[in-house]
Amino acid sequence: MKSLEVQIEEPTVDRLEAAAEKLGITPEELLRVSVEEKLERLDESFRAAVDQVVSKNAELYKRLA
Repeated sequence: MKSLEVQIEEPTVDRLEAAAEKLGITPEELLRVSVEEKLERLDESFRAAVDQVVSKNAELYKRLA
């Protein structure tokens, strides 16, 4: 696993620490899970956009083939 250092504003760190405490995990774990979830949503959004373009242009692709 790689390590990454980021600069985060103090109020955000305070919120991160409070949320992690409520969940019973470390702030680092909460941050890691949050980033993974965000990246997964971005991947899903991209796939949905590709599917929409492909289905929208299916007839054109058939004619060009």
